Amino acid sequence: MSRQQATVVKEKKDQHWELMPNHVELYHREILSAKEADGLGIRASSVLWEKIGVGGAVLPHYHNVAEIIHITVGKVKLLCNGEWKSYQAGDTFLVPAQVVHSVANDDVIETEQISIFLPVEAQVPGNQFFETTLVDVTLEAVDKKD
Repeated sequence: MSRQQATVVKEKKDQHWELMPNHVELYHREILSAKEADGLGIRASSVLWEKIGVGGAVLPHYHNVAEIIHITVGKVKLLCNGEWKSYQAGDTFLVPAQVVHSVANDDVIETEQISIFLPVEAQVPGNQFFETTLVDVTLEAVDKKD
C-alpha cells in the first residue's frame, strides 16, 4: 500500500449531505474514510461530520469500534450508560466499543457533530502527544491576497 505524499484538501462545496439509513433525520459527510486513513498510515475507521434535523436522532446502537463524538452546533440528549442527559455544543463523548449509545436533537435548530470511529485493539501501543518540528519558511505567500 502506498502512502499519501501530499496534503489533500476536501472543500466544503464539494461535500454533500447524505441521509444515513436506519436513523431519523441523520445526515453525514465523510471527512475521512478508512481508505483515506490507510493512505495516511493511520488506524481509523471513519470520521464523519453529522447533522441531526429537528426531531431527529442517531437511534440507540453499538458497534465494534470506539467513537469520539464532539457536538459543534446546538443542544442534544445523549443516551449514556442507560440514562438520557442533556448536552450542548462544545461537549465531547468518549464511547467505548460495544456500549449502547444514542444522540438525539434537543433543539429548535439542526444540530451538528463530528464523530470519529477508531479501531479497538487487544494490544494497544502506548499513546503519546505528537511531536511538531518548525520549518523556516517565508510567510510572504500567507500575506498575499487572492
